[in-house]
Amino acid sequence: MARLRDPQRGCEWDLAQTFETIAPYTIEEAYEVADAIVRNDIEALKDELGDLLLQVVFHSRMAEEAGHFSFADVAEAISAKMESRHPHVFGTEPDHGQSREERWEVLKAKERIAKGAVSALDGVALALPALLRAEKLQKRAARTGFDWPDPEGPASKVAEEVAELAEAETDTQRIEEAGDFLFAAVNLVRAYGVPAEEALRAANAKFERRFKAMEVLAAERGEDFTKLDLDQQEALWSAVKASESGKPA
Repeated sequence: MARLRDPQRGCEWDLAQTFETIAPYTIEEAYEVADAIVRNDIEALKDELGDLLLQVVFHSRMAEEAGHFSFADVAEAISAKMESRHPHVFGTEPDHGQSREERWEVLKAKERIAKGAVSALDGVALALPALLRAEKLQKRAARTGFDWPDPEGPASKVAEEVAELAEAETDTQRIEEAGDFLFAAVNLVRAYGVPAEEALRAANAKFERRFKAMEVLAAERGEDFTKLDLDQQEALWSAVKASESGKPA
C-alpha cells in the first residue's frame, strides 16, 4: 500500500483516495464477507477477508501519511481493547457469571464514559444499516428503563403509525411517518427477541427465492410472467408457497 500511495511511482487512483472515498468500499467488503459466510463458501470467505483486510491497511496507510497512527497502532489498540474487555481471561478479575453480553456492555459503557459520552445513546455509529441502528438505539434506551414491559405496547404503536402513514398528505409527512412506522416495527420484533436485521434479511431471501420460482413456473407453463395480470401472478405465488410447504396447490 505504501508503494501504491507513493507520490512519484504510485497508482494514480490509490493516491487520489481519502478516508471518505474509501469508506463505502470498506462497508461493501464487510457485506461480502457476510455473504460468503451465508453461502458457506470457505474459499470465497478467504478472498473476501483479504479484501476486507486491505481496507484496514488502506485506511491505516492514509492515517500514517497524515501522522495520526499506523497499522501497528491499530493492531495494538484492538489487542489492548480485547484484554480490557476480558479481565477474567487476561487478568485476575473473577468471572461473576454474567452473560457475555452483560459483561461486554458494562465494559463498553465504561469506555464510552472515558471517551466523553454524556448520553446513553452516544457512540451508536451513524453508518450502521438503519434497522440495525434503530435496534441498537432502542436497546440503549431500554437499559435506562425507557422501554415497554411487553409486546402489547409496541404492537399498539405499530398500529398507530400505520394509521398516521395512511393519513399523511405530503411527501415530507409520508417520509416521516414511514420512518416512525419502521422504527416502531423494529421495536415490536425486538420485544419478541427477534433481531430485525436478521429477520428482514431472511424475508428478503425468501421473497427472492419464491419470486424466481414463480418466473420458472410461468416459463414451464409457456407463459410470460410479465404479461400475466396480478391475479394470475398471485396464483403462481400461492402455488410456489404450497410447493415449499409440501401441500397441494
